[in-house]
Amino acid sequence: MTQIEPVLHLSGVTKSYAGADGPVQVLHGVDLTLGPGETLALTGESGSGKSTLLHIAGGLETADTGQVHVAGQDLVPMSDSARAAVRCKDVAVVFQQFNLIPSLTVADNIAFQARLAGRVDTDFIGHLVARLGLSEQMRKYPEALSGGQQQRVAIARALAARPRVLLADEPTGNLDESTADDVLEQLIGLVADTGAGLLLVTHSPGIAARMDRRLHLRRGRVE
Repeated sequence: MTQIEPVLHLSGVTKSYAGADGPVQVLHGVDLTLGPGETLALTGESGSGKSTLLHIAGGLETADTGQVHVAGQDLVPMSDSARAAVRCKDVAVVFQQFNLIPSLTVADNIAFQARLAGRVDTDFIGHLVARLGLSEQMRKYPEALSGGQQQRVAIARALAARPRVLLADEPTGNLDESTADDVLEQLIGLVADTGAGLLLVTHSPGIAARMDRRLHLRRGRVE
């Protein structure tokens, strides 16, 4: 039987920051594995290390020790430029704040990451746009959209480059309950379609329950 390689694998990851009284340990030997098309919820109290872990998984921060493999590539020993290249092609992030570029139309916002990665596929982008109900919004600018529409644009932008790993930090935190439920449903469906692995940070037990698996952090350790 062929073993499927994980799109994200963290092993023994530690991280500390300088504090007034010496180093403050944030992560203590964290292990994490995410397969293609799999959804994983990352939960924990504020200050438990969730955001730090998410940033390390995406190559936005470096681990002190351990291994961080994205699509089979260990980010830890890489130079900043090599890590940036992996982020560009294999990782996408959806934040609570939509982070759209206000001077670009919806169409250009969606294609932005794909252009950077050299993976513009107009047919695939058309599929994303149709699935997310954005066909009538393509010539508009972000300020003309509702919050739910802006987050759908952010999801389309993230997936347009066909990343192996999709990281989401409270992606429905700024939306009302009904809109949040719809956006989450679309996100889960598109992850299944594209085969990207989804690591989603959330405080919501209901959202966490909709993921394939759940990982809880307490004081930088997995429970």
